[in-house]
Amino acid sequence: MSSRALRRLRGKQRGQEALDFGDVTLDDSPEEQAEAKEEQLDTANVSPPSDSKGSSRKAKKNKAQKNFSNIYELIGDADNEAEKISPDEEAEKPDGSKTSGMGKNDKKDLKKPDQKHEEASTKSLSGDRVKKKKKKKKTKMTSEDGQEAAPDDNIDLLLENLEQSNGLSLQSEDCGGSDRKSVLHVEHRNLNPETELKRYFGARAVLGDQRPRQRNRQFHRSTWMTSPKDSWPRFSRPGISMTLLESKDGIQYFTFEHSRDYQQVQFKFLDAVESMDPNNIVALLQLNPYHIDSLLQLSDVCRIQEDQEMARDLIERALYSFECAFHPLFSLTSGTSRLDYLRPENRAFYLALYKHMMFLEKRGCPRTALEYCKLILSLDPDSDPLCMLLLVDFLTLRSREYHSLLQLHQDWEEHRNLSQLPNFAFSTALCHFHLSQQEDTDPEESDKQRQIADQMLQDALIMFPGVLMPLLDLCTVQADPAVTSHSFFGPKSQQPPALAELTALYVGRTFNLWREAAVMLWLEESVKEVLCRVNAKDPLVEDCQNKRKQRYQSAPRNIHRHVLLSEIKEATSSLPLEVTTQPVMGFDPLPPLDSVISYTRPERSELVKYPGNCLNTSMKDAVFPPRTHGYPKGM
Repeated sequence: MSSRALRRLRGKQRGQEALDFGDVTLDDSPEEQAEAKEEQLDTANVSPPSDSKGSSRKAKKNKAQKNFSNIYELIGDADNEAEKISPDEEAEKPDGSKTSGMGKNDKKDLKKPDQKHEEASTKSLSGDRVKKKKKKKKTKMTSEDGQEAAPDDNIDLLLENLEQSNGLSLQSEDCGGSDRKSVLHVEHRNLNPETELKRYFGARAVLGDQRPRQRNRQFHRSTWMTSPKDSWPRFSRPGISMTLLESKDGIQYFTFEHSRDYQQVQFKFLDAVESMDPNNIVALLQLNPYHIDSLLQLSDVCRIQEDQEMARDLIERALYSFECAFHPLFSLTSGTSRLDYLRPENRAFYLALYKHMMFLEKRGCPRTALEYCKLILSLDPDSDPLCMLLLVDFLTLRSREYHSLLQLHQDWEEHRNLSQLPNFAFSTALCHFHLSQQEDTDPEESDKQRQIADQMLQDALIMFPGVLMPLLDLCTVQADPAVTSHSFFGPKSQQPPALAELTALYVGRTFNLWREAAVMLWLEESVKEVLCRVNAKDPLVEDCQNKRKQRYQSAPRNIHRHVLLSEIKEATSSLPLEVTTQPVMGFDPLPPLDSVISYTRPERSELVKYPGNCLNTSMKDAVFPPRTHGYPKGM
């Protein structure tokens, strides 16, 4: 039957019914008429029948939906039909009766024309409704993805999208950037030493019966690195702020800035350092209790005077001052926030983290110290100004995170050549040995780990033979005469100056890890095997000898800085003369030669050099220059 005949039948049917002003329209378009009819159907479904008009509309609606026991079945069928039909086809065919009539059997065409048309009209109305719902869902999903979000969206959503974009772009970074996030990832809970102490001794032993005091209680800002103490002076912003310089390839570059007032306090601090009197620094801290460099320098003085509690407290106060100045986008855990060590304002944050890490390691919290080590490394992993790669293996072995060190060695070996450092060559072999000694390891896996450990230790001894004799001396182990008299391990074996510095640093730091009876027995077996390979003229022996002659001639400045901060006697005695003859300040040891200066110290009328340095922690006979803190001439 044609559509014209259907319209005639519908008009005839509408004319036989009682007049209903809801059906009266003023030449509306077909779409507006459909919307009006949809509203009528909704009102008829919600409101109860009140008169004959309502009952007639309800009967009409029940007649159209007599095949459905639930009204939501019609919506479900409409959803299925809408999913089968593409949006382009729906745009070309706005009339739902044409699409609903496609592919039907001849028996369905024998229905009454009015019933068939009413079912088609209701399906078309529900199809329009489904299309509206799909449009709403689509706009909602785009706003959740953050791709087409409005400017007035929630700030938390914007920050979350920014972090997600940073994490995705980090995977495309060069030089092993795809694995850098997993290696440099820091967990907030591991930055708190109480977490590790509770794991060792239990919460009751660590916290005891401590209860927060309600009276005279000061409310401090919540921080991750340190917990403010009630004994500290009331915090007021000292004039330090953090600025976001740029964001590039998912990496944010920040820097600390000093206000005008803080710069004046910094100049007074330099005058106090030149006076060689620690009381002047104490007086400066009484007026400015959160001045960073004063806290760092006075902490070194307290540590020399064996007041470890006060020295640690001053470092924690400096870290609290820094954390209160963080930028909202600066993250301690993501591994994507950078601080340039060339800027003097950023160096104090590096040094505060390093000194805090060393206090934690001496306190017996190597796992927490390892987390701070990774944090310092993540601030500038390319240049590594404090050479944390020379320390991360020791803290990993102390905390028994063997797989973490092996993963770092595997991820960074290609672009960093970590196997050319003595600490990684020996520590990775020691990791495999400890993994082979674990009780819960399968026998096959244990044998495999032991074979890898034997091979790696032998290669390390062939590449760095100068490690063996100093290591045995510090372990108070008498070497076999066959070893001491051999030219490969004996006193005739010479090392380049840079390699001697690295060797002395590793031996002085990790000799306690080799004192175990099982480890020493394993070392003895490997030494005997190495001597057999040397006597058999293994080609690897000559190859490693040529590498030692070509490399390790001079160490970079960051290695000298690390040796000074470590204060290991065996390593500091091997420093070159150009380092030991220049002044070294505890608050800025060996500043970079190409520092980026943001402000300068004003000229002084008299320049006096002092013969001693009571505040110097590394070189007792150093001379204080009139210009310090990495500032150039003219300050």
